[in-house]
Amino acid sequence: MSTKPGEQFEPRQTSTTDDFHPDPSKSIKLSPARQRLIDDIVALYSCQPTVERVKRYTPDCVYDDQFVYADNRYKMAGQWFALPKLFNGSKNEGYEIIKNENDLIQFKNEQSWTFRIIPTTATINALVSLSLDPGTVDSDFIQVKYHKDQANDKDYSHNGVGFSFKKWQADNVVKYMNSPDVEAFKGDQNAAKDHVRRYGTGTEDGKAPKQNF
Repeated sequence: MSTKPGEQFEPRQTSTTDDFHPDPSKSIKLSPARQRLIDDIVALYSCQPTVERVKRYTPDCVYDDQFVYADNRYKMAGQWFALPKLFNGSKNEGYEIIKNENDLIQFKNEQSWTFRIIPTTATINALVSLSLDPGTVDSDFIQVKYHKDQANDKDYSHNGVGFSFKKWQADNVVKYMNSPDVEAFKGDQNAAKDHVRRYGTGTEDGKAPKQNF
């Protein structure tokens, strides 16, 4: 495993479109080890967390989406194991691998979420970027350093009230989980960390190069 903390592996990108609807027929074929990684990530999105699947992330990993900024595997475990408590179900409607590089896998993902309190289903399309751990990238069990989930064309700035809420949510949810599966990762809260990268904007002037996905 690489000793550099997860914050140093953040992918940055502004998309030329906010249409992330996948076309599975165009998906890039992956090696068996990489396909197993994607299978585990999709299972986590689908409310099927296990300790072994959460181990797909390094202890110092970062998870970054619209609602959460979790900066170690303990906090991330709290998020994945909380999903079945918040949703009656989550169904993967399809995904398309659009980039398969040595240290980065990206895919368009479509996920349908059925809420517990309000019996409605919301379908969300997103661009998922997985920055891979250089120390495991050629192994049978590849791990992730930085997991970014973007639901529109702009990247994240990591500034303002929105980011403060994302970090507060990740910092606090894990405290109330009362789950032995989550506690299995408690030691990861001491993983080596780096400062949060702040960019001002989520566009090109915020170090998010424009790309066509």
